[in-house]
Order: sequence, then structure tokens, then C-alpha cells
Amino acid sequence: MKFGTVAIIGRPNVGKSTLLNRLLEQKIAIVSDKPQTTRTRILGVVHVPGGQIALLDTPGLHKPQHLLNRRMVRTAVDTLEEADILYVLMDTTSLPGPGDLLVIDHVKGAVRKRLRPVILVLNKVDLVNKLKLLPVMEAYARLFGWTDVVPVSAETGDNVDRLLSVTVAHLSEGDAVYDADTVTDQSMRTLAAEMIREKILHQTYAEVPYSVAVEIDEFVEEGKLARISATVLVERESHKAIVIGKHGERLKEVGTDARRDMEQIFGMKVFLQLWVKVREAWREDEHALTELGY
Repeated sequence: MKFGTVAIIGRPNVGKSTLLNRLLEQKIAIVSDKPQTTRTRILGVVHVPGGQIALLDTPGLHKPQHLLNRRMVRTAVDTLEEADILYVLMDTTSLPGPGDLLVIDHVKGAVRKRLRPVILVLNKVDLVNKLKLLPVMEAYARLFGWTDVVPVSAETGDNVDRLLSVTVAHLSEGDAVYDADTVTDQSMRTLAAEMIREKILHQTYAEVPYSVAVEIDEFVEEGKLARISATVLVERESHKAIVIGKHGERLKEVGTDARRDMEQIFGMKVFLQLWVKVREAWREDEHALTELGY
């Protein structure tokens, strides 16, 4: 039996959560076009013949502005320092920039402490003209002494089988850590909160998506029905108005879309109630962040 933990790291918005979902062949991590969508470490377990891969999705590495962001970066750094294998995701639609160099600095620091395989995962190759792709790949390849370089498209699934094969070759002998049917350690409450937040990210703009959190007030299973009550937290009254929308239409749409996803993932009917509440400066509040799981 072989086992290994793999940290998926990179700057914000390079496709880390999309890759996690693709490798698992099911959605456990929310995705959006907004940077810093992922706020916590997310475990996804891939079961391969004779082994297990524990994938650890992480918040994007960036220069933090709030206590929330500092905690997010700390989570990412801790994860990359603890993992057996590193996936370093880079976006091939652009040449390396300051954000990528920041990631490389963190990788170098981790490898100095403990040598381990570092795999460069060049994502979004489906969006780049093949003639332009090679010089971009070469530019990223020169940044570090990578163990392997694997171009993929997390969106389409192109070449992710190759990434899995490369990863399996680096696993160490060891007992299985998770049951054969384990996919993630996230609770249904956590998944519900994240699905609601994802729909808000899709519906809002400017500062609003970054100042939103979701608390599950009640989660009761009654046979094939789940009754869920949740509060959406924002930092300003103006943000509250945006989330609710004219005549409550935006919040209603968020609830409808989130409920649909929950029913698909949970395999049961869902009755969902949503409220919106202002909690000023919650992103700088130690107690609030801990309560919210950040």
C-alpha cells in the first residue's frame, strides 16, 4: 500500500480548487472567478490501485490585507511545509509575475526545511495557442528545479491522468489513512455554507464577495429531507442591500441555486432559509474568524 499527502499551492485564481474537483471526479470545493475564493484547507482523497493520495487544496498565496487573509496565507504555508509532495500551480495564460515569484519563495523555504518532490503543474493550457505555449512553459520551468513538469487543463481534464501517474510514482509505502469510501473530511454543514457563499460570489462584485461569510444556524435531517437555516454575514449595510437585491431577488436566486447544488451532492431534498446580517469588521475579529472556521 502506498500513501502520500499532496499540497496544491499557487497564487490566487490559478485553478487549484478546479484541479482538486477534477482529480476527485466530483465537486467538493467551491470555485469562482474571484481571487481568494478558497479560505481554508480542503481535503480530497483519491483512491488509486494500491494506494491513496490525500490532496490538500489551499488558499492562494498573496500579500494579506486583513486578519482573515493572514490566516489564509498561514494555512497555505503550513500545508505546503507539512505535505509529502507539492503541486505548484501556474497559469499558462500569462508569463510569470510577482505573485508567482512569491509562491516560489515559499516553495524554496519549505524545500530547504525538508526535501520532497515538487511538481510544476502548468494549468489552463486549453486557453493558450500551442505556438505561444512553449515559451511560456519554458519561462515557468526556469523558475525552480522541478521534480516533474506536467501541463494540464483542470477545466477540461486534459492530461490530469498523467499528473496522477506522476504523483503515484512519488508515493511512499504506508498504510491507508482513510476508509475506502472517504472523499473528504468536510461536514455537510461546511459544504452547505460554502455552496451558499459560492453563489454569492457569482452574484456580487467589487468588495462585497470578499466581505461575505456564511454561518449555518440549523441543519436538521428528517429522513430524506434536510432543513437548513443560514445567515449571510456582511460588513456594511450597503453590502447587505446588494446581497439581498431589489425586492429580495438576488438572495432568492442565491438560495435557489445553492439548494439545487445541495440536493445533488447530499442526495436528499433541501429546505433552505437565508438571512443577511451586518457584522462590522468581522474579517479583523479573532473570535468571529474562529467561530466561522477560519
